[in-house]
Amino acid sequence: MRTSPRVVIIGAGIVGTNLADELAERGWTNTTVVEQGPLDLAGGSTSHAPGLVFQTNPSKAMTEFAGYTVGKLLSLSADGVSCFNQVGGLEIATTPARFEDLKRRLGFATSWGLEGRLIDPDECEKQYPLLSTSPLADGRRILGGYFVPSDGLASAARATQLLIRRTRAAGVEYLGSTTVTGITRSGSRVTGVETSSGMIQADLVVSCAGFWGRELGRLAGLAVPLLPLAHQYVTTTPLRELHGVNELPNGAGRPILRYQDRDLYFREHGDRMGIGSYAHKPLPVDMDELPRIDANEMSDHRMPSRLAFTEEDFAPSWADSQELLPALRSVGIEDGFNGIFSFTPDGGPLMGESPDLEGLFVAEAVWVTHSAGVARAMAELLIEGRSRTDLSGCELTRFEKVQTSDAYVSETSQQNFVEIYDVLHPLQPRTSPRDLRVSPFNVRQRELGAVFLEAAAWERPHWFEANRGLLDELPEEWRPPERDPWSALFSSPISAAEAWRTRTAVGLYDMTPLKRLSVTGPGAEALLHRLSTGNITKKPGAVTYCLLLADDGGIRSDVTVARLSTEDFQLGVNSNVDFDYLRVAARHQSAADPAQWVQITDITGSTCCIGLWGPLAREVIGKVSTDDLSNDALKYFRTKQINVGGIPVTAMRLSYVGELGWELYTTAEYGLKLWDLLFEAGREYGIVAAGRGAFNSMRLEKGYRLWGTDMTSEHRPHEAGVGFSIAKDKTGFVGAEALASSPASSAHTSRTLRCLTIDDGTSMVLGKEPVFVGDELTGYVTSAAYGYTVRTPIAYAWLAEAIGVGDSVEIEYFGRRIPATVTAEPLFDPGMERLRG
Repeated sequence: MRTSPRVVIIGAGIVGTNLADELAERGWTNTTVVEQGPLDLAGGSTSHAPGLVFQTNPSKAMTEFAGYTVGKLLSLSADGVSCFNQVGGLEIATTPARFEDLKRRLGFATSWGLEGRLIDPDECEKQYPLLSTSPLADGRRILGGYFVPSDGLASAARATQLLIRRTRAAGVEYLGSTTVTGITRSGSRVTGVETSSGMIQADLVVSCAGFWGRELGRLAGLAVPLLPLAHQYVTTTPLRELHGVNELPNGAGRPILRYQDRDLYFREHGDRMGIGSYAHKPLPVDMDELPRIDANEMSDHRMPSRLAFTEEDFAPSWADSQELLPALRSVGIEDGFNGIFSFTPDGGPLMGESPDLEGLFVAEAVWVTHSAGVARAMAELLIEGRSRTDLSGCELTRFEKVQTSDAYVSETSQQNFVEIYDVLHPLQPRTSPRDLRVSPFNVRQRELGAVFLEAAAWERPHWFEANRGLLDELPEEWRPPERDPWSALFSSPISAAEAWRTRTAVGLYDMTPLKRLSVTGPGAEALLHRLSTGNITKKPGAVTYCLLLADDGGIRSDVTVARLSTEDFQLGVNSNVDFDYLRVAARHQSAADPAQWVQITDITGSTCCIGLWGPLAREVIGKVSTDDLSNDALKYFRTKQINVGGIPVTAMRLSYVGELGWELYTTAEYGLKLWDLLFEAGREYGIVAAGRGAFNSMRLEKGYRLWGTDMTSEHRPHEAGVGFSIAKDKTGFVGAEALASSPASSAHTSRTLRCLTIDDGTSMVLGKEPVFVGDELTGYVTSAAYGYTVRTPIAYAWLAEAIGVGDSVEIEYFGRRIPATVTAEPLFDPGMERLRG
């Protein structure tokens, strides 16, 4: 029997103990859990967490994590009492905007397979009799609610003790009151941890330290971008209305309640009410000032994660609570504290392996709601090398370097605290920090009235106000319909004019935020050929669109690989996760065979890119370059070095808007001059600067997939419609064996990414909406946009494989069913004549 690796888990809270349990269930029991506090009361967030589990989340992965957590805690019991009280979850709306948002949340739940329903004010009162039936002070009333029967209360501290008992019986060792003081390594591999009780050797180390995770990461030189923040929670004196209702002192019989219009939530504690508030100002915690409490002094009311209550911060929330629940007017606050939780720049957890210290993993910024689900995914990652749940929104390395600085983490995490219950549009950008990453063209874009949205700290123009005058010239057939108020946010009809000019003349697009890598060295070809699905062994000048797959055949990314010379490749990738994946693989290859060394460099910031696209693109560039850019001289998906007005440029013949043209790359110091040359040369041809609004519309008209939205690691190439990216007869690449064992023609494929067009030609959706055939849920929307060229709204959706072209479906948008039809793709230029023009 093979001995499992030596695993050290740092932290015996709800995540660490669940991870030990998930490993033990899979036969890995050579595990040591190290906890700085006493095991019976560790003193972290788990020890004071109120335990509310609302499962609905815009993220499919987070909803899955929550659902698994509910199921596991329900099954974890002792003395006939489960660790989950499934009382249901109720979110109420007192404003029309909130009630509309509840409809959207029901859509998320339905898409991800979670049962919920909207209920009227009368049923809200039946579910929660303590609710006010009178108008609130400002005239608001309860307009309705969103109820999920399977939500409820997790007994996190009790679950932790039961998991410790169960895993100890399986052979897991626990060391309480033991502080980790260092992470040991040999070269680029972890070898163990140093503790206050001595050295512990390990093959794998997993930090589940909660809000201490940032400090643990620093011991290994790893940036863990989280911020500890205090969050207020109080328990009232006994309520007469709850007397005798709940048998257990901490029990509850009514649903957990969210009053998001006032940043509040509620749960019962026997005959008392618990109230949590996010309405106060952010309260960041200085870890150096955290109270040091000896193990023998720890108690339910005295622990490191439980700070002194600041009554003045809670006063407005107390008044709001008494207004919503009039019974509270007869009681007072018996106990209150400021409890510490972890927040991150985007609100998601941090999961994965350090790219620079192999064997060191983290599972941080994880709330009780998702704890067991995250632990399961981490166990899969440790044992199988990948999680069966897509982790793209949770990856430790998803942030750019600037996003891991203390200043950025602090500001954005505090902003996430403030906005935690706000109604946020999917395109809504941060208000601050901004202008961290700007392309060399930014000054010209501002002169043209660019409206910027933000992604990965980049400023990205979505449309240009300078083009508003083109709306007067826009042909009638190009005029988009009026949008509903929600889909109209962060969009403009100007995008229609920019798409029109791109399709009929020429458009200039800033593609600088596309992440670019340089891959060089004698082993570059071997590395990329092994990791990708494409044939990248072609002669210099070739550009290849291909995939990076996981071992199980799931799509971990899609990339373009341009071979500039024998040992020099330029890659367009999706995120920092790809960069770290490639450089770790390069390090392994270089170590295995020094003659096959590879250097991976992120060149995004030192370079820039303009997309020059449209039927007149060749005329424009011909005015400023003498290089031959004819079809014979530079074919589709080829690259060569050219000169544009004296500027050295790498021209790649490809286009994500489906028009003739090139991606034009140069170094950052030449960028502004390149923009000016092309823009001036294009004036007589009607050139426009165009933004992401037009770009996304034309992308969908051509059926081009967006990784992370249309396809993820949960999907395989053929079902996602990108099977063409696998080179014919190619074998030996990562994921090839898995694809061969379940080919596209097998029964493995039960779902397909399909193109939908909206039947009425006007109704918009935005993504993540459920799709129905009759009353049967059949899938969910990924990307959506109005197709300005094809004159209809477009949506891509994952549907049951049996649903084919011509079939009718309905998309549920804010509770309204919108008829749509499955349509053959691409909708625009299926013969590729425009691209190859």
